Amino acid sequence: MKFTLQAKDTLSKARAGTVTTAHGEIQTPIFMPVGTAGTVKAVHQRELEQDIDAQIILGNTYHLYLRPGLDTLEKAGGLHKFIGWDRPILTDSGGYQVYSLSKVRKIKEEGVTFNSHIDGSKHLFTPEYAMDIQRTIGADIIMAFDECTPYPCDYKYAAESIKMTHRWLKRCCTRFDTTQPKYGFDQTLFPIVQGSVYKDLRVKSAEFIASMDREGNAIGGLSVGEPAEEMYAMTEVVCDILPYEKPRYLMGVGTPINLLENIALGVDMFDCVMPTRNARNGMLFTKNGIINIRNKKWENDFSPIEPDSELHVDLVTSKAYLRHLVHSKEMLGAQIATLHNLHFYLWLVKQAREKIISGEFYEWKNQMVKVLGNKL
Repeated sequence: MKFTLQAKDTLSKARAGTVTTAHGEIQTPIFMPVGTAGTVKAVHQRELEQDIDAQIILGNTYHLYLRPGLDTLEKAGGLHKFIGWDRPILTDSGGYQVYSLSKVRKIKEEGVTFNSHIDGSKHLFTPEYAMDIQRTIGADIIMAFDECTPYPCDYKYAAESIKMTHRWLKRCCTRFDTTQPKYGFDQTLFPIVQGSVYKDLRVKSAEFIASMDREGNAIGGLSVGEPAEEMYAMTEVVCDILPYEKPRYLMGVGTPINLLENIALGVDMFDCVMPTRNARNGMLFTKNGIINIRNKKWENDFSPIEPDSELHVDLVTSKAYLRHLVHSKEMLGAQIATLHNLHFYLWLVKQAREKIISGEFYEWKNQMVKVLGNKL
């Protein structure tokens, strides 16, 4: 993997770059739609590529490991071939899902023992096995196995947790560096900074992660319930330590405003289920603010979803019709709303990139932040 920086904003720490992988280039800043189980819910791969122009999507190790399973993925030739997607893929290590989805789990030095949320069967994820699983899935960028601490989290627990995350990272690196990719293309390992909302722990973790000298780095354990101000404070601390010449990925973030504020702090890559999950519940993110399409005010509004959009469904679907589909629980409603939200998120980061390159980012960002949270 190669990262090239093209421009930097003069009034903030925002930057524009290009990540080059075996499956193509990614223009940063970038948002990565979440395709948990080998699908971005309600969106076809053709739409992801042609309508949304997603340059990279996410797969989830925990879910793919349980279903369809490693045997099927290996026989298919990896996740790219299994789902018919020839652009880059990133997989998270499954750590967050192990902690959040499994009611029965035990964390120890060896790894994490957990029960499947599907059938209750017992499994063990070690740092080494997390690498092996992601080798088999075949993502371009794979994540280290870490512990994502909850919020709130007491200082002592967070301090012990980052020590274990760092020990696990060393094991991840050893396994990754002593194994080969399975499908004839290179893979890249990103370590993850943890430390909850404690500045000294974030500093310690960021310094350790930077010392591992991998090709890119991630920031985890934020957007788990803490106030946005604390997220920004921790992101700023970490971005000032992580190597300038390598991509920085803020995991699980966030709202459109979160994206812009974190881009201004030096983050290059984002992912979040918010645009897809909220779409299925009738929440639309737009250039002028947030629409709850379920509200009665849209019942007889026959104007397009977003009249100046480049997305076909935004121009040909009225708010009244989408409201009807959502209220009727028609699958088409979820599809249209999801297409809209993902297109909007990708439009937003593309605009941010263009504004960074043209030198207008900071002023534009401040203007956008004022309107994106409006309830329409």
